[in-house]
Amino acid sequence: MNKRTIGGNTESLACEYLRSQGASVISSNYRCRQGEVDIIARDGVYLCFVEVKYRNNYRFGEPQEAVDLKKRRHICKVSEFYLYSKCKSFDIPVRYDVIAISRKNDVFTFKWIKNAFEYIE
Repeated sequence: MNKRTIGGNTESLACEYLRSQGASVISSNYRCRQGEVDIIARDGVYLCFVEVKYRNNYRFGEPQEAVDLKKRRHICKVSEFYLYSKCKSFDIPVRYDVIAISRKNDVFTFKWIKNAFEYIE
């Protein structure tokens, strides 16, 4: 499988996982001029911008370690655009989460890191 197919499959798994945890998925693969965010979800009062990272081994570290400063900044820019264009407000409580997915012996493990990082300009 190519990376795009694997990414799409793991994002679908992440959406299912979020729903099983009581969150509601608003959008997946949200794209705008500023870029793309994997999942936008509602978890209680929070509007969550979720980055999904997958690893099938730990040779390059834990999945969540791949969400570097550049990626965080990118997600924050997309969130600004989404809030302005879709919500018409910046008063909504926002959270930036990461769902780290790993696989060992065909068993998937999910780790939902809530509030993984703060807003970055």
